[in-house]
Amino acid sequence: MVLTLLENISVILISLLCFILGIIVYLKNPKSASHRLFILFCADTVLWTITNYISLHYLNLFWMRLVMFFAVPQAFLFFLFVHTFPKEKIQLSKKIILILVAFILLVMVLTLSPALFTRLEYKDGQPSPVPGPAMLLFVISSFGSYFAGIFYAIKKLRYVETKIEKIQWQSISFGLIGTFLLVISFNFLAVMIFNESRFVKFGPIFFLPFIFGASIAITRYHLFGIRVILTETLVAVIGLTLLTQALTASNLGIRIFDFFILVIFSAMGYLLIKYTHLEIQRRQEIEKIDKAKSEFISIASHQLRTPLTAVKGYISMILEGTYGQLAEKQTRPLENVYQSNERLIRLVNDLLNLSRLDAGKIEFSPTLASLEEMVSSIVEELRINAEKKGLYMKMIKPSESLPKIMADQDKLRQVILNIVDNAIKYTKEGGITLELKKLDEREEVRVSDTGEGIDKEELNSLFQMFSRATAGTQLHAEGTGLGLYVARQFIEMHGGKIWAESKGKGKGSAFIIQLPIKLDPKLLKEKTKTITKAADNIF
Repeated sequence: MVLTLLENISVILISLLCFILGIIVYLKNPKSASHRLFILFCADTVLWTITNYISLHYLNLFWMRLVMFFAVPQAFLFFLFVHTFPKEKIQLSKKIILILVAFILLVMVLTLSPALFTRLEYKDGQPSPVPGPAMLLFVISSFGSYFAGIFYAIKKLRYVETKIEKIQWQSISFGLIGTFLLVISFNFLAVMIFNESRFVKFGPIFFLPFIFGASIAITRYHLFGIRVILTETLVAVIGLTLLTQALTASNLGIRIFDFFILVIFSAMGYLLIKYTHLEIQRRQEIEKIDKAKSEFISIASHQLRTPLTAVKGYISMILEGTYGQLAEKQTRPLENVYQSNERLIRLVNDLLNLSRLDAGKIEFSPTLASLEEMVSSIVEELRINAEKKGLYMKMIKPSESLPKIMADQDKLRQVILNIVDNAIKYTKEGGITLELKKLDEREEVRVSDTGEGIDKEELNSLFQMFSRATAGTQLHAEGTGLGLYVARQFIEMHGGKIWAESKGKGKGSAFIIQLPIKLDPKLLKEKTKTITKAADNIF
């Protein structure tokens, strides 16, 4: 009794879900080949589900052959959908399509003939179909289509460009593989090899992994650009259930009450779907604005950097006396202009880094690098700035030379340079100490200063975008709060971590960077890919 009820429910549920899902997807973009193939696959799945159910109750060759008849295009449509998605046109040539369609039509015709199932044999009172010569063609067409579809799903999963697309294809692929394994195991191998057909009746349930995987991708990751499908499906299923209950009520009073509940639910369901659509539209508009803003910042930054670099070069030559000696009263203003131009260049570089992170175009080129040599060169480069303010700058090296690490030298140098430069800016007296350590499988750079210090409340938000400590805003109002945010992104790209420590105002601060000595090449490659979306919350 329970099995019969489960069987009936599975037929109704799978058929309803496939039908509603296919219709909604198709209506969203009827011109897209991906959408058309999806609704055809759903429609064929519904027909296969119904005929499979009937064949188990009317045990004769006609219905058994009809099940196989619908199974052939189901597998072929599955392959075409996976191969085409997310394009709006089928990616195969017309010649190949004609050959494949002709072969599929031939196999479909053969499935309705004795060439597929020759007769029924009874074992323990249970009928079992005897395969004919056309079974080989059926296996080639069906299994070939499924295997080809899964192959392309895995291929697209490996070579997708964005993290969102990868998650979409992970959901679809896991669902497809789960459905495929269940169908192969219980609907084919169990019947053909072990002559066990008790599980065939639950064939519709085997498609739940695919439906579940597709639903996750659709509702959570905007597959087909639809996030409201689950809402619409849920409203439709509940509405049909209420309608069925109202039509089959035992008496008039209950029937009127059920129809009343149905009307109220329909109104509420309509409002739910309407506001879900509005929410998606608002989010899409915000995404368009964010994209336009990022593109504008990227273009503007590129356009600004060229003239700023030219200004820097000319001012530098003027200060060096290339165009003649300057009077003392002329030198100081030009030095101020030079420093202001440097700040603008750093701001433009930070904006470019942010726009590249947001667009997924940041380049990561790791090579073997000596952290000790890098820090030494930075100390020598910035020592003159520290001495101008009367500050000391010293470097504490480990007793043994540090091993080389895999790192993008330009980005890592930019991070350390930025931190040391900030330490010089925010320190009035005393100095800066750079200490290198080896900690098991990591190397550490600690940049300590005797400057203004940082409140404990500010430490947690220091590496967030546009966030600055109080001392920073008081001593250097021109800062943007972008440098440390970019620094954190670059350090995490290397598989490392960065943080700040301070005992409070007036007690100095320390910035600590830890980087792995050895990084698994596969992990390194993965980080290179995933960093393209590391700034999902930018702008």
